[in-house]
Amino acid sequence: MDQTAMATFLRTRREALQPSDVGFPPGQRRRTPGLRREEVAALCGMSTDYYSRLERGRGPQPSEQMLTAIARGLRLTLDERDHLFVLAGHNAPARVSRGDHVNAGMMRILDRLEDTPAQVVTALGETLVQTRLAVALLGDQTGFTGPARSIVHRWFTDPDERARYAPGDHATHGRVYVAQLRSVAAREGSGSRAAALARRLRAENPEFAALWADHEVGVTYTNRKRIIHPEVGTVSLHCQTLVDPDQSQSLLVFTATPGTKDHDRLQLLSVIGSQPLST
Repeated sequence: MDQTAMATFLRTRREALQPSDVGFPPGQRRRTPGLRREEVAALCGMSTDYYSRLERGRGPQPSEQMLTAIARGLRLTLDERDHLFVLAGHNAPARVSRGDHVNAGMMRILDRLEDTPAQVVTALGETLVQTRLAVALLGDQTGFTGPARSIVHRWFTDPDERARYAPGDHATHGRVYVAQLRSVAAREGSGSRAAALARRLRAENPEFAALWADHEVGVTYTNRKRIIHPEVGTVSLHCQTLVDPDQSQSLLVFTATPGTKDHDRLQLLSVIGSQPLST
């Protein structure tokens, strides 16, 4: 670990970021260039003290998980992320398994969607980052570990995941998830995580096994999703997808037609957030 070089690198990347780059309002005149340390720490999901010690060259060696969070918070490019890993004394993550690094351009788009449900997901359906309103609508999907990180796994093993969607849409969701997983497994090979997940679900879940045996590919949704929220009820939303082929990631953006009950319910959700309306 090269503490001095890493500290300098972190400081220069922080100073290069402007509030508008991460969706912050310009605010009052700043004494220092770029973002403040506490703002970067908040973006990275860590304490200001921990981040400050790293930037001053006095912190402990950060874990790979911490480095991933820092790279995302500082909106680093893939090359910059790899450089940060090396400075911290770790091998740079293999480029073929770089799915947890959100493209800086994708993050800049997400920063400007704070009043909209939006999230970045991998090809395996692992949610990497969500806007506040996406958490309110769909729950926090970034805290899962192991196979449960994939919505495909949760769909076939966790009844709570299905409860978020209208029952009449369940069959379509299942077919789409299986078809998507089949495509990823074919593209990445029998030794991939996608193939391992498919083998696991085939052995553990009869419904998945039956759908897998149909060998369907190219099954897609309509652009509307009916989501059941415990506080505001069923919300019918348009789901638009922006795909980043280089990263095998997608940005999902949920919107409602202005003037409709669905739009009103989404507006109510933006006010109450994740707080229940009743006890």
